[in-house]
Amino acid sequence: MADQEQVPDDGRKKAQAFFTRGKSVADAGSYDYAIEMYVQGLMIDPDNVDAHRDLRNIAMKRKASSGKPMGMLDTMKFLRAGKDFKVNMLNAEKVASFDAGNLNAMEAMIVAASKAGYLDTVMWLGPLFERAIVDCGKKADPKKFVVLKDVYKDLKQWALALRSAQYALQLKPNDLELQEEAKNLSVLETMHKGNYDGKGGFTGSLRNKDDQSKSLEEERDVKSENYLERGVQEAEAAYKADANEPGKMLKLVEALVKTEQGGHENRAIALLQEWYDKTKQFRFRRNIGQINMKIWNRMFRARTDDLKAQPTNEALKKEVEQLRIDKLEFELSEYREWADNYPTEISLKFDVAKRLYYLKRYDEAIPVLQTVASDPKLKTEACALLGKSFFAAGFPDEAAQVLETAINEYPLRNDEKSKDLFYWRARSLEQIGDMDGALKLYSQIAQW
Repeated sequence: MADQEQVPDDGRKKAQAFFTRGKSVADAGSYDYAIEMYVQGLMIDPDNVDAHRDLRNIAMKRKASSGKPMGMLDTMKFLRAGKDFKVNMLNAEKVASFDAGNLNAMEAMIVAASKAGYLDTVMWLGPLFERAIVDCGKKADPKKFVVLKDVYKDLKQWALALRSAQYALQLKPNDLELQEEAKNLSVLETMHKGNYDGKGGFTGSLRNKDDQSKSLEEERDVKSENYLERGVQEAEAAYKADANEPGKMLKLVEALVKTEQGGHENRAIALLQEWYDKTKQFRFRRNIGQINMKIWNRMFRARTDDLKAQPTNEALKKEVEQLRIDKLEFELSEYREWADNYPTEISLKFDVAKRLYYLKRYDEAIPVLQTVASDPKLKTEACALLGKSFFAAGFPDEAAQVLETAINEYPLRNDEKSKDLFYWRARSLEQIGDMDGALKLYSQIAQW
């Protein structure tokens, strides 16, 4: 996160002139011109929350008057992130002003505002972004909540980050990484409760924290580690007192895994293996696989972060790609074993198919996806991936047919799933030479 730029008084006056003109033309119904005026003013005074709020109100009035969003190409151009975070934020805000419901624009705006250090803007926009995602209901994209969670987390707003993580978990209740994240955020929120005293607004509070000594931050880290270690010790004592109780063992495993320490994770795996050997209950074997998946994911994230810091390191690129493949191969073997032991959990077959697709083993993925597509809950996602698999395997006719069926049966339009289905059917039609059909679908996507 960059330091927030300080706007001199004469700069604020220049910006205010744009805002005043923008308000005047907006009152006259010239919303497009008003948006331009506000964007120009915000280029000078980018963290002016009142101006952001006024611009949002203008966007809503424009939408109510049947104002059309930007064209697809302009939208893509403005949402393409560059090196200047302020420009990125205002480009995204412009898209959002022409299309008040554009979640991708709101996401790009809040991420850029956070990176630029426009803290007041982040805290104003966060609740709006959250509400917009929530309003999507069951069709909400959990990744949007994860982005919001990460923004709040970077600002050490633990309670807000926790709420975003909990929203994401409602949509992905079986996501183990999210579960762990929510638990850790809950710990941090408890530990840091009361640090924000309300004096000087959010920005002042955050800066006060940044001004505190390094030793205080280290003390917090120690407290966090001690908290987790204490949890391990308490769970260990409870398990020793009743070593034949599987629930006590699983609580100890949970406490050990939460530390993300290799030694504790190995201890958890050993406990689970002992119980699996003793009882032959596959749930313990499955838990071992889940822990190992977490370890793989942590390793992959660490090397990916290294690559972000060294983007021209060709050897590291190859290493990360090989690590990705190895991780997928491990996950594939796990999900196959789980699916064999829990044949009624059709979602496990879908997990198998997805790994086969990511590994480009389309011939193997296709029959599994055809089976999964028979489940009403997974049909749309399975058909989308089945169509892509047919397309990648060189069967565009079959891809077009599968995707057409999925489009006809999927009741919604203009959401991410329908756009995905339309796009890949258009690609398939283009491949088989039906350019009229493909252009019709591309046009529909562009209109959306």
